Amino acid sequence: MTTVLYHMVSSSALVSLGLYNLISTTRNYLKFPHTYAAKLFHPFPFPSTTLRHVPIYLTLLSLFLSIIHQLILSFYPDPLLKGHTPVHRLTSLHSATLLFLFLLLSLLILFSDSLSFDNSLLFTLSSALFALHSSASSTASALQTSALEAHCLLVSARLSAIISFLCLILAAMPKLFSADAALSASLILRGLWTFQTGLSLHVDAFIPEGCHRLLDVVNGVEGSTQCDLDESKLRAVAILDLAFLLQVVIVVVVVFATYAIVAKSVGARRLGSYEALPMNSNSGDANHQMYGISIQVSYDGHQHHKYIASGPAFQKVTSESCTVY
Repeated sequence: MTTVLYHMVSSSALVSLGLYNLISTTRNYLKFPHTYAAKLFHPFPFPSTTLRHVPIYLTLLSLFLSIIHQLILSFYPDPLLKGHTPVHRLTSLHSATLLFLFLLLSLLILFSDSLSFDNSLLFTLSSALFALHSSASSTASALQTSALEAHCLLVSARLSAIISFLCLILAAMPKLFSADAALSASLILRGLWTFQTGLSLHVDAFIPEGCHRLLDVVNGVEGSTQCDLDESKLRAVAILDLAFLLQVVIVVVVVFATYAIVAKSVGARRLGSYEALPMNSNSGDANHQMYGISIQVSYDGHQHHKYIASGPAFQKVTSESCTVY
């Protein structure tokens, strides 16, 4: 039960963080297209400093709980022990170390304004950490004795590699909105896959047919979910791939729906849009001047004076009445 709750908390944190970043990123891009730049953290629009940093506080809490879970998991016994040290103990400690590095990164983001950290540096550090996470997940996948768990870790490793690549792009090109939106979408997809992993490995009702949990192995320990036949393994992997594709479709729909809703709320017009130039009421003397021309004309020995005044909205002519023959 603890492992299922861990996956649910991790999934909720990733999905909510990705969705919030997607909404904030889209809003900033549509509302301020000329000054838009990608950011790892979008504070809440509240005057209080504490309330503005609520997303970071929730992220720190989620990471702290995940670290505690991995440390507890590393002390679970493994009846399928191979060698003197259980493999899951090493992988759990590795995961806890990576999560601690992400916690340090979150603290840097929290104090980035006071420490004058550049966004490109934060994106570069994020790229490095997700690359490490991808490498660790790939290694753990190779060490797994369960084909089902190995496939879940392999997909997780690929998603982390994609996130790492997107962070690296944003570090070099912070104004690339498509990469920023793709990063938020990848976080949502990563959260959905974490939830799918928890269901497929640790909830009996969602474990694929032909696979089962070992009763004498604690959930989360290496090899706790096994598929006996090769046919069952292939079918289970195919089911997971289908579930992943459905999650990709869901994320794509969420991205387009979010863009449409935010665009409607900010009143953005993508075609034929224009921005009104600022008008300064004090600049009338400089930009709108009256020009006067005095013309002296002689008709029949009489002199007549014309005064022509031109302005932005009118032209006035005053003269004496005269008859021209």
